[in-house]
Amino acid sequence: MLTFNADEVTHGIQLAVAPVFLLTAVSGMIGAIAGRLARIIDRARLVEDRARESNDPEFLARAFKELGELRLRGRLANGGIALLTFCAFLIGLTIIVLFVGETTGFKVSRWAVGGFLSGVVSFLLALLCFLAETVIATRLLNFHLPGKG
Repeated sequence: MLTFNADEVTHGIQLAVAPVFLLTAVSGMIGAIAGRLARIIDRARLVEDRARESNDPEFLARAFKELGELRLRGRLANGGIALLTFCAFLIGLTIIVLFVGETTGFKVSRWAVGGFLSGVVSFLLALLCFLAETVIATRLLNFHLPGKG
C-alpha cells in the first residue's frame, strides 16, 4: 500500500506547478493564432464570393493569387495550433510525471526532462509558424485601388 508523506506531496505539487506557467503562455498563443485563422477564413470566403460574381480577368487573377496566399497562411496557422496543442499535451504529461515521481519515489527525471524539453521545442516551432504567417500577411499587403494603377 502506498503511503503519502505530506511534505513529499507538497514538494511534488510545487514541482508540478512550475510548468503550468508555460501552459498559460500556450493558451494565450492558441487564442491569438485561432483569431488570426478565423480572419483568414473570413477573408477567403469574401474573396471567393467576389470572384464568383466577377468577370474581370485582372481581378480574378489577383483573387486567385490572394486565395493561394490565404491557403498558405491558414496552413501555417493550423500547424501552429497543432504544435501548441502538442506542447500543452507534453507539458501536461510532464506535470503528471513530476508529481508522480516526487510522491511515489519512481525515478522519472529523464522522462520529465524529455517531456518538458520536447514541449518547449514544440512551442518554439509554433512561434516560427506564427512569425512566418505574420510575415506573409504583411508582405502581401496589396493596397490596390481600382482604376488607380
